[in-house]
Order: sequence, then structure tokens, then C-alpha cells
Amino acid sequence: MEQRHTQRYQLQLPLQIVQLGGRRVNRTEKTRDISSGGVCFLTPTDVEVGGRIEYLITLSGSNPPVRIRCLGKVLRSQQPPASSEAPQFEVAVTMERYQFVRSDDVENAVESAAVSAWRPSA
Repeated sequence: MEQRHTQRYQLQLPLQIVQLGGRRVNRTEKTRDISSGGVCFLTPTDVEVGGRIEYLITLSGSNPPVRIRCLGKVLRSQQPPASSEAPQFEVAVTMERYQFVRSDDVENAVESAAVSAWRPSA
């Protein structure tokens, strides 16, 4: 039974993971689909369910590219049914907080990636 509350859009957009839990990373993946509540992407590496994640999505088709810095939680990390491709994990994450990042600020966003820096607004 379908439990999603928001419509998903099948978009393959660049997704850069900058923080997983308490550890900084720099991995680039592609989205499989996206909605206002989160994103799903494929990755060769399993990701811990329940962990915090910080990531950047690049919206293509604009010059300069528009990037969105997001903070969320990993909801699901599972291997889809076997396929002819290399093993992949399907990872679904929430989009709890986000902010648009100017092109010239992307490096600063990646360098300053810290989940603790994203405190809830008062």
C-alpha cells in the first residue's frame, strides 16, 4: 500500500554527499527520484539507516547551476532485486532542512559541512 504523501519526480540529478552521521565524506551519486519530502539515490555502498546525512543537489539546466544544500535522515538502504548491473543500494533520505547555495559558495558549503551547524530555527 502506497504511504507517500508527496509526489515523486523521476529525475537523475547530481547529488554530492558531504556528511554521513558524524563523518565527513565527499561522494557523488545521482538521484533516482525526488520529492518535496526527500530523495532516493543509488550507491555502491550501504548507508546506515537512521543516520543523519548532509547532501547537495545540483539542479541542471541553468547557468550557473543551482545547488541545494540539504539535511536529512536515512530512512532506507536496501539492495533492489538483482539486476545485470554491479550491486547497488537504493537509499531513501528525508529533506528536513534545505538552503539554496550560490555557485561560488559550494566549496565553502562542502568545507564547513557539519550536521551540528544546522540547528532548528527558533
